[in-house]
Amino acid sequence: MIRKAVIPAAGFGTRFLPASKSQPKEMLPIVDTPTIQYVVEEAAASGITDILIIIGKGKRAIEEHFDRNFELEAELEASGKREELHAMRRISDLANIYFVWQKELSGLGNAITYARDHVGKEPFAVLLGDTLIASQPPATSQLINIFERYQESVVVLEEVDPKKVERYGIIKGHEIDDRLLLAEDFIEKPSMEEAPSNLAIAGRYIFTPEIFDYLDRITPGKNGELQLTDAMRLMVAERAMYGLCIEGERFDIGNKLDFLKTNIAFGLNHPEIGKHLRAYIKDLATEL
Repeated sequence: MIRKAVIPAAGFGTRFLPASKSQPKEMLPIVDTPTIQYVVEEAAASGITDILIIIGKGKRAIEEHFDRNFELEAELEASGKREELHAMRRISDLANIYFVWQKELSGLGNAITYARDHVGKEPFAVLLGDTLIASQPPATSQLINIFERYQESVVVLEEVDPKKVERYGIIKGHEIDDRLLLAEDFIEKPSMEEAPSNLAIAGRYIFTPEIFDYLDRITPGKNGELQLTDAMRLMVAERAMYGLCIEGERFDIGNKLDFLKTNIAFGLNHPEIGKHLRAYIKDLATEL
């Protein structure tokens, strides 16, 4: 049973400057909800009870978001805004949420090492804070099902345009079941010619605690950072690891254009504004 999850959220978010100068990019809203709340909700909906969020300088707003705000709650209650009050209290009740500060931003692999004490000897999930996946059941839940079957690490995969493989970690492997691959290797941001496939790691992982042993063995890679993919390469050379092409749609909010696309996609499905947004887009399209 997977009880614990880790959400790395310490990066500067430089692609969103100046918006991210004093506000974490993970707190930028998708319609009316901070991005990282969607990630925490996915973990909670997958049965995760304990979540460690790895933060850095300027990320205090994330801590405050998942804490109780008694003054706000009192104001909502006095105003008779019961629905809003319930929504605010629900945020702090999603899971047991803990925080640790990443002292130096040295890559995703380094960030994961900060979870060693939180995880102990248990398998755990990793959910990237700038990636949303719309799926039912939740993406993390789908990974947990595979882990429970094989008791080995497993990652979410997404088919990407071969011209864009250089943006991702790419798997080399062979299919052993419907949508399930047994991994042979991983390559971080390969050229189109180097890429063994067009199946990219899509921001969700389940690891056994042995991943920390492999993280201890790697040295800085591209950009002088400790790459999680490098530790995964060592791990897959010695034990089984799987990749699951999930049923669902991934939304990467790592850049401005994809952030806007994500807002539109979620806005169209929003019960309050979806119909009006759809009508606006149709009117706008006739003018373009």
